[in-house]
Parts: sequence; structure tokens; C-alpha cells
Amino acid sequence: MAIDHPEKTPKKGRAGLPVAAVIIPAVAVIGAAGFWYLDRQSKSMPKDIPVLTAEAKAYVRNLKLGEVEMKAAEAFAGQTLVEILGKITNGGDRRLQSVEINCIFYDPYGQVVLRQRVPIVRSRSGGLAPGETKSFRLPFDEIPDSWNQAMPQLVIAEINFQ
Repeated sequence: MAIDHPEKTPKKGRAGLPVAAVIIPAVAVIGAAGFWYLDRQSKSMPKDIPVLTAEAKAYVRNLKLGEVEMKAAEAFAGQTLVEILGKITNGGDRRLQSVEINCIFYDPYGQVVLRQRVPIVRSRSGGLAPGETKSFRLPFDEIPDSWNQAMPQLVIAEINFQ
């Protein structure tokens, strides 16, 4: 007596199509949509943000940040105001009109939660002469809750010479 074995056929969905024939195109569509979104986001980034010129990159070594500390204080409506206080010294031979830095805040996993560009030397306050040291105060009142509470990374973003 012969025993019938069920045929080995691919699993079929409700419409009689193999499951792989439905999943693979769906994954491809989702991947294409993700690529399109990321590509669109990168093109929408502002293009007019100044970057350090070669001259400024060479001069950065003459700028020294010192006595940098972080303080927290209670602000209006129960918000916490975080302040970064410090000094910048121009150890070079050129007068600076302005200096901006990027303050980069991270979460406990090392992911950036806030990147804010702020001036620490301004032309309206006289710039920064060679050999001069000036104090700066950077207030932040909207740092995400996921911040790791550590000192942010401070990176010179722009230098304008007089």
C-alpha cells in the first residue's frame, strides 16, 4: 500500500501567492522610501553655514579655552538653566573680530542630543586682541532630558579676523 506524502510547496498567503513574493517587494519599497527620505534631508541642510577656512584651521591652535565649568540654576517656570562659563585666550598675533563654537551635548550612549552654535567672542564687544583673555557665558535652557549631564564638547566652529 502506497503512502501519500504531502507535496513540498512554498507556503501561500491568502491570495495563493508565496509569502516571499509579498515580503520582498514590501521590504524593497520601505528601503527605497527610507533612502529617499534621508537623501531629501541631506539636501535640505543649510548650505550657508560657514566652515573653518584653511587660515582659521591653522590659527585654532592659538586659541585656548580655560577655566571652563558648568553650572545649573533654577530658571523661570521650574526650568533648569545650564550655563557653561569659561575664558578664551588669543595666543596668536592676529586680532579676532568674532569666534563661534559648537556645543555638542550627548546622551549616555554617546549619541548627539543637541548641537548648538554660539558666539564666544563678538565684534560688538571689541573682538579679541593678541594676548588678550575674555570671559564667556553660554546659557542653555532647552537641553533634552536624555542628556548625560556631562560637560558638552566645545569645538571652534568659526573664526573671523579683523
